[in-house]
Amino acid sequence: MINSVITGSGHYLPNRIIKNEYFHTYEFYDEKGERIEKPVQEITKKFEDITEIKERRYVEDDLLNSDIATIAAKKAIEESGINPEELDYIIVGHNFGDIDPIGRQIDIMPSISAKVKHNLGIKNLKCIPYDMTFGCPGWVESLILAHQFIQASIAKKVLVIGSDTLSRASDPYDRSAMIFADGAGAVVLEAKEDDYKYGILNHETLSYTGEEIEFLKNGMSLNPNYTASTKNIQMKGRKVYEFVLKNVPPALKALLDDTNLDIDDIDKILLHQANAKMDHAMIERLYKSYGKKAPENIDPMTVQFLGNTSVATVPTMFDLIAKGELQPHQFNTDDTIIMASVGATMNVNAVIYKFKK
Repeated sequence: MINSVITGSGHYLPNRIIKNEYFHTYEFYDEKGERIEKPVQEITKKFEDITEIKERRYVEDDLLNSDIATIAAKKAIEESGINPEELDYIIVGHNFGDIDPIGRQIDIMPSISAKVKHNLGIKNLKCIPYDMTFGCPGWVESLILAHQFIQASIAKKVLVIGSDTLSRASDPYDRSAMIFADGAGAVVLEAKEDDYKYGILNHETLSYTGEEIEFLKNGMSLNPNYTASTKNIQMKGRKVYEFVLKNVPPALKALLDDTNLDIDDIDKILLHQANAKMDHAMIERLYKSYGKKAPENIDPMTVQFLGNTSVATVPTMFDLIAKGELQPHQFNTDDTIIMASVGATMNVNAVIYKFKK
């Protein structure tokens, strides 16, 4: 049988570490466009208590999203040992393309995947660049698409990247700006023939486009006098929180059931992370649906020191664990993991992945 297997991974994290104290000079506004009069120190303290985020990374001014995507890609290609000219597809999950640090203009022409192919110097005309705009679940969905290409014998080697620079897309007058961060993660997914099943075992995607389409979107700043950008991330935090707890745990359980697996068969759950409290609650509800308590260290966390890096969260976490850089977490032979994400539209998706024996 043909398996879809990750043979190399890589990530890029900016050098600029932004602690919560950075925001103490900010002025925050509410949804009515009125300045919040509470002391900023009080706002950041409450933010940290809820999200557990203490710091995040912001991309350097001389780098664009396509640049950091390329850096992560090079690392994944090098580890896989493949010739990049052999790649059939380059799929990049992102939300805003390249955003210049001054004008804050969004640039997606040429596409990010085309720029990555150019940056890698790939000459193969049959290597197809493909952009995936799917909210924060964009990398997981890109991985699913790459798997489908491999299973359909359309591709044998696919570079799958998640990369965003959300610090350039957030509203500096919105408290949610403290959540967002920058980063890139990448893997090479290859077709591997074997007599037993490993790699991607199963996957699921759900897309909610009713009232949920308003939960995360772009819009004007909360500050009516701010005109530097008319496209800023707007998030209805309470709505997102309620949606996630209602919909993600049952979606993961349904996927496990469809794969004929029990929750005890899972060794790690790599969740997209925007709010630690929300992630803890998701895991608790998932295990509660099995009448069990979540084991310690089942869900690695990076949000506390990396913030919400959107599409880069899951592949970055995967690479950190694979490299032994997120202790005590590690991947072992024959481990089975879930990689899952939720985000704008709202979209929910997940992949069940098994390491080789």
